[in-house]
Amino acid sequence: MHRYREIARDLGIRINDGDFDSTGMLPAEEQLSRTFEVSRGTVRNALVLLARQGAIAPRRGSGWLVRTSAQSQHFSELRSFAQWARSRGMEPGGRVVSQQRRDPSPAELRALRGDARADEVLDVVRLRLLNGRIVMLERTVYPPWIATMVEALSAEESSVVGALEAQHGVRMVHGEHSIDATAASSEDARLLDVRRSSPLLRVRRVSYAADGRAIEMGDDRYLADTMSFTVQASLQGTSLTRQTT
Repeated sequence: MHRYREIARDLGIRINDGDFDSTGMLPAEEQLSRTFEVSRGTVRNALVLLARQGAIAPRRGSGWLVRTSAQSQHFSELRSFAQWARSRGMEPGGRVVSQQRRDPSPAELRALRGDARADEVLDVVRLRLLNGRIVMLERTVYPPWIATMVEALSAEESSVVGALEAQHGVRMVHGEHSIDATAASSEDARLLDVRRSSPLLRVRRVSYAADGRAIEMGDDRYLADTMSFTVQASLQGTSLTRQTT
Protein backbone atom coordinates (compact mmCIF):
# COMPACT_ATOMS: atom_id res chain seq x y z
CA MET A 1 0.00 0.00 0.00
CA HIS A 2 1.23 3.50 -0.81
CA ARG A 3 2.39 5.39 2.25
CA TYR A 4 -0.10 8.26 1.71
CA ARG A 5 -2.97 5.76 1.73
CA GLU A 6 -1.75 4.35 5.05
CA ILE A 7 -1.64 7.88 6.48
CA ALA A 8 -5.13 8.63 5.15
CA ARG A 9 -6.46 5.44 6.73
CA ASP A 10 -4.80 6.26 10.07
CA LEU A 11 -6.14 9.82 10.07
CA GLY A 12 -9.59 8.56 9.08
CA ILE A 13 -9.66 6.24 12.10
CA ARG A 14 -8.58 9.06 14.40
CA ILE A 15 -11.25 11.36 12.95
CA ASN A 16 -13.94 8.74 13.58
CA ASP A 17 -12.63 8.27 17.12
CA GLY A 18 -12.88 12.03 17.79
CA ASP A 19 -9.16 12.45 18.48
CA PHE A 20 -8.97 16.03 17.23
CA ASP A 21 -9.88 19.06 19.32
CA SER A 22 -13.08 21.10 19.33
CA THR A 23 -11.83 23.57 16.70
CA GLY A 24 -12.49 20.88 14.10
CA MET A 25 -9.14 21.49 12.42
CA LEU A 26 -6.49 18.89 11.62
CA PRO A 27 -2.92 19.60 12.73
CA ALA A 28 -0.87 21.61 10.22
CA GLU A 29 0.67 19.70 7.30
CA GLU A 30 4.16 20.39 8.64
CA GLN A 31 3.24 18.85 12.00
CA LEU A 32 1.68 15.82 10.31
CA SER A 33 4.79 15.31 8.19
CA ARG A 34 6.88 15.19 11.37
CA THR A 35 4.40 12.86 13.08
CA PHE A 36 4.43 10.35 10.21
CA GLU A 37 8.07 11.01 9.25
CA VAL A 38 7.23 11.68 5.60
CA SER A 39 7.41 14.64 3.23
CA ARG A 40 4.72 17.29 3.13
CA GLY A 41 3.89 16.13 -0.38
CA THR A 42 3.00 12.68 0.95
CA VAL A 43 0.87 14.25 3.68
CA ARG A 44 -0.86 16.45 1.12
CA ASN A 45 -1.74 13.38 -0.99
CA ALA A 46 -3.24 11.73 2.09
CA LEU A 47 -5.30 14.82 2.88
CA VAL A 48 -6.57 15.13 -0.68
CA LEU A 49 -7.68 11.49 -0.51
CA LEU A 50 -9.54 12.12 2.76
CA ALA A 51 -11.20 15.15 1.19
CA ARG A 52 -12.38 13.03 -1.73
CA GLN A 53 -13.84 10.59 0.78
CA GLY A 54 -15.73 13.41 2.47
CA ALA A 55 -13.92 13.19 5.82
CA ILE A 56 -12.30 16.64 5.66
CA ALA A 57 -12.53 19.85 3.65
CA PRO A 58 -9.90 22.50 2.81
CA ARG A 59 -10.25 25.86 4.51
CA ARG A 60 -8.39 28.64 2.71
CA GLY A 61 -5.53 30.03 4.76
CA SER A 62 -6.21 27.84 7.80
CA GLY A 63 -5.68 24.20 6.84
CA TRP A 64 -8.08 21.27 6.77
CA LEU A 65 -11.45 21.13 8.50
CA VAL A 66 -12.78 17.89 9.98
CA ARG A 67 -16.35 17.34 8.92
CA THR A 68 -18.58 16.74 11.92
CA SER A 69 -21.04 13.92 12.39
CA ALA A 70 -24.59 14.60 11.26
CA GLN A 71 -26.88 16.57 13.55
CA SER A 72 -30.49 17.25 12.70
CA GLN A 73 -33.48 19.44 13.49
CA HIS A 74 -37.04 18.99 12.29
CA PHE A 75 -38.21 22.38 11.05
CA SER A 76 -41.70 21.58 12.25
CA GLU A 77 -40.26 22.41 15.69
CA LEU A 78 -39.42 25.94 14.43
CA ARG A 79 -36.27 26.35 16.48
CA SER A 80 -33.82 29.17 15.96
CA PHE A 81 -30.22 28.44 14.95
CA ALA A 82 -29.03 28.84 18.56
CA GLN A 83 -31.84 26.74 20.05
CA TRP A 84 -31.17 23.97 17.54
CA ALA A 85 -27.40 24.04 18.21
CA ARG A 86 -27.82 23.82 22.00
CA SER A 87 -30.30 20.97 21.65
CA ARG A 88 -27.52 19.03 19.89
CA GLY A 89 -24.87 19.79 22.49
CA MET A 90 -23.10 22.37 20.33
CA GLU A 91 -22.21 25.91 21.36
CA PRO A 92 -23.74 28.58 19.11
CA GLY A 93 -22.07 31.92 18.59
CA GLY A 94 -22.84 35.18 16.86
CA ARG A 95 -20.82 38.16 15.71
CA VAL A 96 -22.49 41.30 14.38
CA VAL A 97 -20.78 42.55 11.22
CA SER A 98 -23.07 45.52 10.59
CA GLN A 99 -26.34 46.97 11.83
CA GLN A 100 -28.23 49.88 10.30
CA ARG A 101 -31.66 51.38 9.74
CA ARG A 102 -32.72 51.83 6.12
CA ASP A 103 -35.74 52.03 3.83
CA PRO A 104 -37.25 48.65 2.95
CA SER A 105 -37.13 47.26 -0.57
CA PRO A 106 -40.39 46.37 -2.38
CA ALA A 107 -39.65 42.65 -1.84
CA GLU A 108 -39.17 43.24 1.88
CA LEU A 109 -42.41 45.18 2.08
CA ARG A 110 -44.25 42.26 0.48
CA ALA A 111 -42.59 39.68 2.75
CA LEU A 112 -43.16 41.75 5.89
CA ARG A 113 -46.80 42.23 4.85
CA GLY A 114 -46.60 46.00 4.92
CA ASP A 115 -45.32 46.19 8.51
CA ALA A 116 -42.33 48.25 7.34
CA ARG A 117 -44.21 50.76 5.21
CA ALA A 118 -44.36 53.51 7.82
CA ASP A 119 -40.74 53.50 8.90
CA GLU A 120 -37.25 52.17 8.28
CA VAL A 121 -36.35 48.52 8.82
CA LEU A 122 -33.35 47.31 10.82
CA ASP A 123 -30.78 45.50 8.67
CA VAL A 124 -28.39 43.24 10.60
CA VAL A 125 -25.55 41.15 9.18
CA ARG A 126 -24.10 38.47 11.47
CA LEU A 127 -21.62 35.65 11.28
CA ARG A 128 -22.94 32.52 12.99
CA LEU A 129 -20.63 30.00 14.65
CA LEU A 130 -20.81 26.42 15.92
CA ASN A 131 -18.25 25.48 18.57
CA GLY A 132 -16.21 28.53 17.58
CA ARG A 133 -16.24 27.82 13.82
CA ILE A 134 -17.90 30.10 11.30
CA VAL A 135 -20.60 28.13 9.48
CA MET A 136 -23.05 30.72 8.19
CA LEU A 137 -23.53 34.33 7.13
CA GLU A 138 -26.89 35.64 8.29
CA ARG A 139 -28.60 38.73 6.88
CA THR A 140 -31.78 39.63 8.76
CA VAL A 141 -34.28 42.44 8.28
CA TYR A 142 -36.52 43.40 11.22
CA PRO A 143 -39.71 45.48 10.81
CA PRO A 144 -40.06 48.75 12.75
CA TRP A 145 -42.25 47.35 15.54
CA ILE A 146 -39.49 45.03 16.70
CA ALA A 147 -36.35 46.85 15.53
CA THR A 148 -35.87 48.84 18.74
CA MET A 149 -36.01 45.63 20.80
CA VAL A 150 -33.28 44.06 18.64
CA GLU A 151 -31.09 47.18 18.80
CA ALA A 152 -31.14 46.99 22.61
CA LEU A 153 -29.66 43.46 22.61
CA SER A 154 -25.96 42.76 23.06
CA ALA A 155 -23.95 42.42 19.86
CA GLU A 156 -22.77 39.06 21.24
CA GLU A 157 -26.30 37.72 21.78
CA SER A 158 -26.31 34.17 20.39
CA SER A 159 -30.10 33.87 20.10
CA VAL A 160 -32.08 36.95 19.11
CA VAL A 161 -35.26 34.86 18.88
CA GLY A 162 -34.72 33.50 22.40
CA ALA A 163 -33.95 36.94 23.82
CA LEU A 164 -37.04 38.51 22.24
CA GLU A 165 -39.25 35.83 23.79
CA ALA A 166 -37.56 35.98 27.20
CA GLN A 167 -37.41 39.78 27.48
CA HIS A 168 -40.45 40.95 25.51
CA GLY A 169 -42.77 37.95 25.20
CA VAL A 170 -42.44 37.99 21.40
CA ARG A 171 -42.68 34.37 20.32
CA MET A 172 -42.06 32.96 16.85
CA VAL A 173 -44.95 30.63 16.02
CA HIS A 174 -44.87 30.31 12.24
CA GLY A 175 -42.15 30.36 9.60
CA GLU A 176 -41.75 30.04 5.85
CA HIS A 177 -38.49 28.71 4.38
CA SER A 178 -37.10 28.61 0.85
CA ILE A 179 -33.90 26.61 0.25
CA ASP A 180 -31.58 26.74 -2.75
CA ALA A 181 -27.93 26.93 -3.77
CA THR A 182 -26.14 30.16 -4.60
CA ALA A 183 -22.64 31.36 -5.48
CA ALA A 184 -20.72 33.42 -2.95
CA SER A 185 -20.69 37.12 -3.71
CA SER A 186 -17.60 39.23 -3.09
CA GLU A 187 -18.95 40.19 0.34
CA ASP A 188 -19.92 36.59 1.15
CA ALA A 189 -16.43 35.41 0.18
CA ARG A 190 -14.71 38.04 2.31
CA LEU A 191 -16.78 37.37 5.42
CA LEU A 192 -16.84 33.56 5.13
CA ASP A 193 -13.20 33.33 4.00
CA VAL A 194 -13.92 31.39 0.81
CA ARG A 195 -13.32 32.07 -2.85
CA ARG A 196 -15.76 34.25 -4.75
CA SER A 197 -18.42 32.12 -6.50
CA SER A 198 -17.89 29.23 -4.07
CA PRO A 199 -21.13 27.23 -3.64
CA LEU A 200 -23.22 28.13 -0.60
CA LEU A 201 -26.45 26.69 0.75
CA ARG A 202 -29.00 29.50 1.06
CA VAL A 203 -32.06 29.49 3.30
CA ARG A 204 -34.46 32.41 2.90
CA ARG A 205 -37.01 32.68 5.70
CA VAL A 206 -39.77 34.82 7.15
CA SER A 207 -40.91 34.28 10.75
CA TYR A 208 -44.18 35.45 12.30
CA ALA A 209 -45.56 36.12 15.78
CA ALA A 210 -48.86 34.76 17.09
CA ASP A 211 -50.73 37.91 16.00
CA GLY A 212 -49.58 37.41 12.40
CA ARG A 213 -47.02 40.20 12.34
CA ALA A 214 -43.66 39.44 10.76
CA ILE A 215 -40.78 39.22 13.25
CA GLU A 216 -37.92 38.89 10.79
CA MET A 217 -36.97 38.25 7.18
CA GLY A 218 -33.71 36.37 6.76
CA ASP A 219 -31.19 35.25 4.17
CA ASP A 220 -28.84 32.63 5.64
CA ARG A 221 -25.84 31.41 3.65
CA TYR A 222 -24.17 28.24 4.94
CA LEU A 223 -20.71 27.02 3.99
CA ALA A 224 -21.24 24.11 1.63
CA ASP A 225 -19.32 21.59 3.75
CA THR A 226 -20.91 22.37 7.11
CA MET A 227 -24.67 21.95 6.76
CA SER A 228 -27.22 19.99 4.79
CA PHE A 229 -31.00 19.71 4.79
CA THR A 230 -32.91 16.45 4.46
CA VAL A 231 -36.55 16.07 3.46
CA GLN A 232 -38.38 13.04 4.82
CA ALA A 233 -41.63 12.36 2.97
CA SER A 234 -44.52 10.02 3.69
CA LEU A 235 -48.24 9.72 2.94
CA GLN A 236 -48.89 11.54 6.21
CA GLY A 237 -46.71 14.54 5.43
CA THR A 238 -43.23 15.88 4.82
CA SER A 239 -40.55 16.73 7.37
CA LEU A 240 -37.55 18.94 6.63
CA THR A 241 -34.39 18.30 8.64
CA ARG A 242 -31.30 20.48 9.15
CA GLN A 243 -27.97 18.64 9.48
CA THR A 244 -24.31 19.42 9.94
CA THR A 245 -22.03 17.45 7.60
